This record gives sequence, structure tokens and C-alpha cells, in this order.
Amino acid sequence: MQMNGDGTRRGSGARRRSSGDALPGAAADEESRRKPDDPEQLARDMVYRLLAARARSRSELRQALLRKEIDEEVADAVLQKFVDAGLVDDASFAEEWVHSRQRHQGLGRKALGFELRRKGVDEHLVEAALSTVDGDAEVERARELVQRKLRTMANLDHAAKLRRLVGMLARKGYSEGLAFRVVREEIERSGDDAPDSDLEST
Repeated sequence: MQMNGDGTRRGSGARRRSSGDALPGAAADEESRRKPDDPEQLARDMVYRLLAARARSRSELRQALLRKEIDEEVADAVLQKFVDAGLVDDASFAEEWVHSRQRHQGLGRKALGFELRRKGVDEHLVEAALSTVDGDAEVERARELVQRKLRTMANLDHAAKLRRLVGMLARKGYSEGLAFRVVREEIERSGDDAPDSDLEST
């Protein structure tokens, strides 16, 4: 072991100084990792993550930010930047939502309108989106739902089929008139002709 003239180990002081110099830097790095990011940056990152999963309304995004305790003013300012950039657009969101939910879930106008209102979309945008629903496509989707369900109802009488199928379409958001017409036509097409009394009593 090499010794200095004063009896200390050679190089030990340098190592101690090096180690001492590193501690503040390491502590600063650790503190940086613990320190919360800028609230606006946190809000932006959160919005990007939410939009990456699926399109969302401005109201949905705002509620998500507030749940994470982002200040209201910060949330509104960040969301406005997304709106200005065209990344958040309630009109486009509503239209895309309507067509996707109608195509994949078979929902009628009433259910679609309810979902959009629950997501905080303004009423005039809800109505505009619902107006894009093609009437023929809506009827065709209702027929597909009824036809699929009818295959599982062979042992039921006409009245029971009628009640259950109309109820199913009602829950899916189809109007009563459309539901009754489509169900009656599909039951008759299946070969199950009902007496007039059944139709009148339903």
C-alpha cells in the first residue's frame, strides 16, 4: 500500500472528494425523479394517452383531467390547444361515434343520442350527428338483430316472440314504430303467421 508523506493512504483523499462531489449530483437526479412534472405537461401527456386509446369528447377529457387533480384552468387551457389543433373535435367525435356504435353494436338513434349526451356533447352536435344516420341502414341493422335472435326462439309462441324482440330493439334505442314493424315482418318471414288477436293485444 502506498502512503503519502503525512501517513495517509495515497489517493484516498481524491476518492473521498470524488465520492463527495457525486453525492449532490445523485441527490439532484433523485430529487428530479421525485419532483412532479409541470401541470400543463402532465395534462398534455394524459390527453395524448387517452386519445391514443380512442376518440373522446372534450367533456370526457376534461373530467379525466379533473379526476387526476389537474387544476380546472390548466385543464381548460390545455384542452383548448388540442381543440385549436384539431385533435379534439366534438362534431367529428359525435359523427364517428354514431356510425361506429350503429355498425358494431346495432344501436338505434335513441340509444346513440343518450350516449353522446352522457359524454357531454352539446345538443346541437348530437342532433347533427344523428341526422347522418341512414334510415335504411338503421332498419337493416334492426332486421339483422331480429333475425339473429329469432334463431334462438323456435319454442316460443308468436306473442312471446313479438314481445321479446320489440323489447330488445327498444333497449337498443330503436323507436317503437320501427321496432314493431321490423319484428312483425321478420316473424312473418320466418313462417310464423300470427292471428290478428296477437297483434292487437301487443
